[in-house]
Amino acid sequence: MDISSLREREGFGPMTVSELNTYIKNMFDGNRLLTGVSVTGEISNFTRHKSGHLYFSVKDNEGQIRAVMFRSSAAGLKFLPENGMRVILRGSVSVFVRDGSYQLYVSSMQPDGVGALYLAYEQLKERLSCEGLFDVAKKKPIPRYPERIGVITSPTGAAVRDIINVLGRRYPLAAVYLYPALVQGEGAEETLVKGIEFFDKSHLVDTVIIGRGGGSIEDLWAFNGEGLARAIYRADVPIISAVGHETDFTICDFVADLRAPTPSAAAELASPDVRELELLVANSTDRMDRALMRLTEKMRERLAKAAEGRIMTDPALIFEPYCEGARRLYERANTAFSDTVSKARIKMAGACGRLEALNPLSVLSRGFCIAERDGGVLHTASELSVGDKISVRFADGAAFATVTEINIHESDCGE
Repeated sequence: MDISSLREREGFGPMTVSELNTYIKNMFDGNRLLTGVSVTGEISNFTRHKSGHLYFSVKDNEGQIRAVMFRSSAAGLKFLPENGMRVILRGSVSVFVRDGSYQLYVSSMQPDGVGALYLAYEQLKERLSCEGLFDVAKKKPIPRYPERIGVITSPTGAAVRDIINVLGRRYPLAAVYLYPALVQGEGAEETLVKGIEFFDKSHLVDTVIIGRGGGSIEDLWAFNGEGLARAIYRADVPIISAVGHETDFTICDFVADLRAPTPSAAAELASPDVRELELLVANSTDRMDRALMRLTEKMRERLAKAAEGRIMTDPALIFEPYCEGARRLYERANTAFSDTVSKARIKMAGACGRLEALNPLSVLSRGFCIAERDGGVLHTASELSVGDKISVRFADGAAFATVTEINIHESDCGE
């Protein structure tokens, strides 16, 4: 609603609140001074809405104004606004019709007195440090003698040439694998992260060098990304950061396992010097030779001393203790054997006496004889009949006879 329209309404009743607010909004929007205004002040009452819009106030010692920065503009910020921060805002002043309040609609914001990139760098550095990503205790050791070294950098920059030259001179035994990546500009951080993930998941290398040559903070900004920092922290492979010159520090330097001031220095830190290794091997060989000579001489002396001992001159001495023991054992065995034989002889003699007493031939030798019939021994005369043929055994032979008479004696009964 413009002024002419407002005048036409005179005499036709009052305006509505929204009509009045709309009129005032049109006045603000039509003022060239308010459509491209720059304001400096301190942020207060800062709120980041879930929609991505930023709501806050900007104040100085004498006043304040409400401000809003919509998500489309806030997405381009390189730092995180916070209460108490002094900023320079650019935007337009307009009226919010529903509330009838005017506010500053911010299209761009930068820190007052410090660069936006530097502020973003400090904020991220502080946050990651509090999370423990820079802890020295969590850093992995760099292999002393790597077999394969991965390099993440631009394939056309001076950094890769410096690294390859240093490694070729110092430690040509190691193979070098290059992951070509963007090192500045749009998409650079994403390619650097992919390079870290490739070497970490493939287990292709023992050590990774990531870096580039020097430049401005804008040129090095890809190495200050939070995504790259977390990829380095998650990786199991040891990582050396070599970004910029000696005075340049990036987030990548703080989170890496080792920071090198330059790409050339990173190559030196990642590899031993083959000339020093050759000297070390030569010195070690000399020390081993001398130690072997000393040991050989010592063993010779011990052998010569042993050759002069009684054992070597009279080997029989070795067996003396054993011979004495054997003699004692022999004597004990011989005594035991003799005792056993004597006891056996006595026992046998007793058995022979008993057998001799029971031997029928011994009875016959005393004048007795044995009568037999048909191979059986006759015990009594009643067993015979007249005419029986019998044999009579004597001590020195036998006689054969025919029974002609049998006399049976009656036993005495006694009176």
